[in-house]
This record gives sequence, structure tokens and C-alpha cells, in this order.
Amino acid sequence: MSKRARLTALLGVLAAIVAVVVVITLATRPGAVRAAPSSETEVSAGTDDCGHGWGDDGRTLGGAASFDVSNTTIAGVEVYLQSVDTQKVYLDLESIGAGAHAHARVSLGSGRYRFVCLPADADPAHGPTVRVGPAPPGTALTPGIVPVTRVDLIPPAQAYGAWVSSRLPVLRQQVAAVAADAEEGDLPAAKRDWLTAHTTYETLGAAYGAFGPAGDAIDGLPRHGLTGFHAVEAPLFTGGTAAAAAGPARTLVSDVDTLIARFPKAQIDPGDMGLRAHEIVEDALRDVLGGAADAGSGTELATIDANLTGTIQALEPLHGILAPRYPQLAATEQSIAATQRLVEGFRAADGTWTPLSGLSTAQREHVDAALSETAELLAPVAAICDPRRAP
Repeated sequence: MSKRARLTALLGVLAAIVAVVVVITLATRPGAVRAAPSSETEVSAGTDDCGHGWGDDGRTLGGAASFDVSNTTIAGVEVYLQSVDTQKVYLDLESIGAGAHAHARVSLGSGRYRFVCLPADADPAHGPTVRVGPAPPGTALTPGIVPVTRVDLIPPAQAYGAWVSSRLPVLRQQVAAVAADAEEGDLPAAKRDWLTAHTTYETLGAAYGAFGPAGDAIDGLPRHGLTGFHAVEAPLFTGGTAAAAAGPARTLVSDVDTLIARFPKAQIDPGDMGLRAHEIVEDALRDVLGGAADAGSGTELATIDANLTGTIQALEPLHGILAPRYPQLAATEQSIAATQRLVEGFRAADGTWTPLSGLSTAQREHVDAALSETAELLAPVAAICDPRRAP
């Protein structure tokens, strides 16, 4: 993940989604935990007393509310504050240890709510329903979100895996063409076909976690040693002959064959789907725009263009999950499209690309800013699609 100022923006965006600051205070025994401030409502989070302490008469005022949530069990527990009618969650307190307290603040509008306590090894316990009155005018209400479960993410992961499977034979044909060009000593054709094959591979970014060692062999970063595409790239684009790339190209074909043979047995982790969509752009910022992914071809912008296509493909099966949960989804898709148009503006009519070194400072800053905005908009996708237990 990038460690630049985008991290601050990422946390800010996630805060807008979660809209609550939670401080977990651990203790060796319940008696060692300091008492809650008088302004906080003490709420129990156990299997038999979940939600006790809040709205004991079944009603409470709307607006800002502060809670001191205490785990009364002997194991860890996760706690939701949920709307009974919409199933949206307005507070998610993760991993509260035995005898620990979580302090949190939330602003609620009128409706029916309840605490839900999710012990690590037991079924959820639902607290009593509390009717919350209208919030004072001008109150900034905490946004709620319906949790995404691992089961919800299985169909998108399967759909994406099927798309990747359909692209691997195309990739195999393309790397075979590079090897044939190299064997024949046709340097211009080898360069052209290398770029075609490499950009195809770069569209598959959300599956990299499932590729395993084969993925590293095919497209590991040059700083880790030249392998796969970069072992072919170096002789082709740094003054070597096509024949010098023939051996590495044959190895690349073999590595792709290995990937094709192993991928049907691999599994794209459903829990990674949203995260990968965000990480594709983060990696493009850090590695590609940072110059760490080039071995002499100067085709970094072609790689970024392919990465953005890969991001679109990773988001597509998640659309049904994200549309009702993420108000900025349309803006995110527009940002990806705008960034891709910007990047493709550096591709010439003959298919060649301006190298990073050929960009002016202003142009490079423009690309960086566009990618950064896209990454920031994708950050909530990772947070929303982080699988949670069904309440």
C-alpha cells in the first residue's frame, strides 16, 4: 500500500463510511478497566445480556450518543448497532477482548435499533429493540451500511475467476507469438507482441493472489531479478537482439503453461475482491508510476492503462453489492474512465507510448493526481467488501 498522503485520505474516506471513532481498552480482568465517563451509556455485550443498559424503557432520544460497550463473556466478541428495519449497521466494534471495553460515539435518527453481539464461537445474540426519536435539526447522522458477508462475495469471485480463465488462453497465444518472433530474429514484431502480451497480463490484477509462485515468475518486479516478461523485455528494448530474448521467451511460455494448469485448482478469495480492486491502482501508483516496474521498454503508461482496465473488470461483478451501499460508486467509475482517458492520451497513433521519462513535470503530476483520486474513491470499496458476519 502507498505510504504517501493518500493514506491520510484513505482513513478520512473510511471514517466517512464508518463515521465513528472507536478506542479499545484492554485489561487483564474486568475490574481493571477504568469506569466510563458519566456522559457515556454503559452497554453489556454478552450472549445473555447483549444490549442491556441502553434504552432500558425501550425508548431514547435521537442524535448523538456515546457508549461504553463492555464484553461480559470469557472470549472475544464483535458488536454491531443495527437498524431493526433496514438491517443497516451504524456501529461495528471488532475484537473486543474478554473484560475489555470499547468506547464509541454515533449519531442516530428516528427508527428502531438494537445491539447485536457476535461471539467468536457462538451464534449472534440480539439485544432488545430500542425506539430512537428524531435527531435535533442539523445533526450530522452516522451513515449505515448493510454488512457484506463472505457468502455474498462468492458469486462475484466465481464470476471474476471465470473471466480470468477465459483470458489465460489468449495470454498463452500472445506469449507464444513473442517466442516465435524472437526465434525468427524479428525484433520489431517481438517488441510489438511483447507489449500486447504484457498488457493482457496486467489486466488480471485482482487474481494475482491466486496465481501464487507462477505469478511471481511471470511478472515479478525487476528489482527482484529479471524473470518472465521483464527477462524478455530487457534484451528486446535495451539494444539486444531478438535472438537474445528467445530463451527467456520460451521460459515465459512455460511459466504461462504452468499458470494455466494450476489456476483451475486455485481459488480467488472472495474476501479479497474489494481489496484487490483498490490495490491494483495503489500498486500502479507505487510501482509503475514510481518506475520500479520497467526493464527498459518505457511502456509504464501502457501498463497503467491495462491496470485501470483490470480495475474495471474487478469492480464489475461487485456492482450489485456496491450500488446500494456506496453512494460514490458512480463517481468512482467516472474517475477510472477519466484517468484512463488521460493516460491513453500518451499513446501515439502507431501504438507506441510516451515513456515516463518523456513526460513533463506537470504531465507526470497530472497523472499522479488522477490515479491518487481514483485510489481514494476505491478505498471504501475495500472497506465495504471486507466480509463481516451476518447479524
